[in-house]
Amino acid sequence: MQNRKPRAGHTSPDSGAAAPWTPRYAENLLAECQAPPGRAPIRAIPSRALDSAREWARSGAMALTGEAEGPPRLAPGPLASVARGAALALAALAPGSRSLAELDGPALLGERAALMQLERRGAIAPGGGCRLIAARDAWLALNLARPEDRDLLPAWLEAEPAPGEDAWNFAARVLRRRSMRGCVERGRMMGLAVAPALGAPATEAPWLRAESVGPRRPPPRPGERPQVLDLSALWAGPLCAQLLGSSGARVIKLESRDRPDGARRGEPRFFDLLNAGKQSVAVDLGQQAGIRRLRELIACADIVVESARPRALLQFGIDPSACLHARPGQVWVSITAYGRRGAQGNWAGFGDDVAMAAGAGVDAGVGADAGESTGEARRPATHGEAPVFCGDAIADPLTGLHAAVAALARWQTGRGALLDISLYAVTRSALAAGREGASPPEIQPRVEAASAPNAAPNPAPNPKANWRVVTANGSENVAAPRARAPRGRAAALGADNAGASFDARAATRSP
Repeated sequence: MQNRKPRAGHTSPDSGAAAPWTPRYAENLLAECQAPPGRAPIRAIPSRALDSAREWARSGAMALTGEAEGPPRLAPGPLASVARGAALALAALAPGSRSLAELDGPALLGERAALMQLERRGAIAPGGGCRLIAARDAWLALNLARPEDRDLLPAWLEAEPAPGEDAWNFAARVLRRRSMRGCVERGRMMGLAVAPALGAPATEAPWLRAESVGPRRPPPRPGERPQVLDLSALWAGPLCAQLLGSSGARVIKLESRDRPDGARRGEPRFFDLLNAGKQSVAVDLGQQAGIRRLRELIACADIVVESARPRALLQFGIDPSACLHARPGQVWVSITAYGRRGAQGNWAGFGDDVAMAAGAGVDAGVGADAGESTGEARRPATHGEAPVFCGDAIADPLTGLHAAVAALARWQTGRGALLDISLYAVTRSALAAGREGASPPEIQPRVEAASAPNAAPNPAPNPKANWRVVTANGSENVAAPRARAPRGRAAALGADNAGASFDARAATRSP
């Protein structure tokens, strides 16, 4: 079943009516996720209510958007306001959680950058693993985050690098003579994370596909909390599981001993932020004993969170539909780059490149939208519209936050489901939220140097200056990225192999 966002009336998040718009987005989100009746109300927004431009300035993600030598840039959609609405929805599902009540949804967008001290770099993503490259006719986003990606370049480009030539220079040299569409299609077929830099969507589209599967169980009793098995890696999935843990869930993180979560090799504080408080189980998936342990934990989990392409688990004989039929009320959260269905289910993608495909490139323009699920009908950014990255892998935190809302809401109904949640669909939906039927603001937001109250709308570039966003409703300084404090240190790989297990009978009760 496709879940479409109910119309939020004719109020835009840019109109200055953010106070009613953001809670209404939260209410719509819960309706899409089929949250049960009787939950806590959406709480009022604390302090000032911000329109989307000022919310973006405050989030920390705006500081990561734009050229390194220029001012920070506005987002092409209400991404920070959407993040706040999703955080409000999650808090309403877990009214006893203080950490969720205090969760600053927009700040999630810049947490990794805060911990890694990343900065905006224009056509280079803040994390450095993804870049925008001009093909002959349009721009594309190429992610070379994995070592094997660079090894694929000669086969993908059907060319050889010059002696000593850098991988990025090699790709740029060849791609400028090639068609963007042909390069993207060939790269995806080979497993590269490559995507077109498309214009922002003009219409809203579903971000969630929920398929009811398996027998029902009674809704949880007061005080019950779900048992969550986290099979995911990197950012979106672990964030989803971490937020579920903040709601009171018990979380076990299972990893392959040979191929653990790649984030373990990254910034330790970021890994701690997403994984502290989870028990760690490591198994050898090349041995039957390891596969058996994986099956045992799946069989007893209330919520399974995974971020693999659909074929990955099938090679171990694990079919989500069969698992859902075996465990009444189980919720399976499948987080992918572009969705589980068709050829898209095999496309590789990460937060930066997928966000560009969804239309998050700043200055990429808004093209015609034929409503295709891949968004390929939208006009790509041409050479005259050089795009820059919007935030730091922004599709990841947006997706992790929305996935947590969907998982917890569905578990509370007692109805089992396979939740197909993609980075692409969530980002595309967030970019278009509130756009249909809304009038544009009478005064367009502008960015100016904060130290000059009467500065011109287009100040001289000074990346070290303090900046602010000015709208018809007021102004807001552009904040630096910030991060929550981790709950502690994440468990070492396999630290809980001996004792980690779930109660096979039902969800755990909170003390």
